[in-house]
Amino acid sequence: MSWLNYHHLYYFWTVVQEGGIAAASRRLHVGRPSISAQLKTLEAAIGSPLLERRGRHLALTDTGELVHSYAEEIFQLGDELAKVVRGKGKARPTALKVGIADAMMKQAAFRWLAPVLEGPEPITLRCSEAPPLQLFAALAVHDLDLVLSDVPPTPQLDLRLNSHLIEESPVGMFAAKSLAESLAGAFPRNLDGAKFLMPARTSALRQSLEAWLERTDLRPQIVAEFEDSALMKRFGEAGLGAFPAPMNLRDDLERQYGAVCLGVMAGVTDRCYAISAMRKHGHPVVAAILEQAQGH
Repeated sequence: MSWLNYHHLYYFWTVVQEGGIAAASRRLHVGRPSISAQLKTLEAAIGSPLLERRGRHLALTDTGELVHSYAEEIFQLGDELAKVVRGKGKARPTALKVGIADAMMKQAAFRWLAPVLEGPEPITLRCSEAPPLQLFAALAVHDLDLVLSDVPPTPQLDLRLNSHLIEESPVGMFAAKSLAESLAGAFPRNLDGAKFLMPARTSALRQSLEAWLERTDLRPQIVAEFEDSALMKRFGEAGLGAFPAPMNLRDDLERQYGAVCLGVMAGVTDRCYAISAMRKHGHPVVAAILEQAQGH
């Protein structure tokens, strides 16, 4: 089916709503032969019968059930649109589709996205997680409105994306109080041989951490690697290893996880980028987030 005549679809929907062609004819003020002809045209376009005779009544076929479910939504939306345009109905919430890089700290995403739901306009926020490259591709074809990532897209991708650094923070090493007390000595030498919980090797933070370990000549015991930063912190809360986190999360980590900051790692920085597609008419909420970032 390459093209659908919505006039024919409306006749079909009305027949189902009214329970038959005769009742639909009275409602539409159209002769029964004309409605029957419209139904046949619609069935021919779809390539399958929509109604079948069962005794003295018409019933929906399986395809008819499917088409009717779509028609129901289409004409409800049309009615809603007409009411909104006339000022007699409320506009539906604006949807904001955000992709969040799986390796980035989720508290950063929360800080930037939570105010969206507190604004004056109704918003439906739809968040998904995936590797950055997958999110950038989805953003380029407008399946997403915004991507929050710990890494920016590289110029080699050639995806016509705008990247904005909206947050950066020094990174510290944290541990549960019980583990911290067992790590005797001065930071960072007390980490040599200690159990570490590390972000996935694909994350920008992991690469910075490995460079720092090389500079400080430390050889920790890496006991677990995580793509999900929240899960890494949960393991850290249980005292299963020391873990890295941005210093701007220190208060949250101490309060929520009972974590202790062992020290700050010189030269290790956590960054958050807001990436949007180059569009003539950008999403208004995305524009508001970027404007907020510029004020920081």
